[in-house]
Amino acid sequence: MVDGDSSSVTFGFLVSDVFRLMRENFRATTPELGLTFAQARVLLHLSRNEGISQVALSAILEIQPITLLRQIDRLEQAGLLERRAHPSDRRAQQLFLTSRSQPLLQRIFDISAAMQDQVMAGLNKTERAQMIASLMRIKANLSQLTAPAVQEAPPRARSKPRR
Repeated sequence: MVDGDSSSVTFGFLVSDVFRLMRENFRATTPELGLTFAQARVLLHLSRNEGISQVALSAILEIQPITLLRQIDRLEQAGLLERRAHPSDRRAQQLFLTSRSQPLLQRIFDISAAMQDQVMAGLNKTERAQMIASLMRIKANLSQLTAPAVQEAPPRARSKPRR
């Protein structure tokens, strides 16, 4: 792309590049945390959804349940989260943060806030708020486009039992 020429930039590629660079910056500036970016995401989302099931958390994170399972295993071994049996569904397990995760989460929040200030340098308060509002609107639009259409299933014909 030529400086000042945005005609060849597409929204999707730009958002993808920004996310990739933020992930790389997180990894480069946080080796002392001992976490991968993916593990930090699990902890952050769990902090907003304690008691959630592994399946529901994998849906929020948009990753396969088996991928999340490996991350949960590592985080549990590190003493940062725990699994508890669901009170009404013995097949399900709920996820909870441990007290050991709290200082680490605070550090992640602090690092994220500092990173946000760095990546938004040059944007005033109004521009920052407008960009966040625009991205939230875009996210809502995309969510509506990708939401499964709710269709009423046709009634199933009952088969006669075989004799």
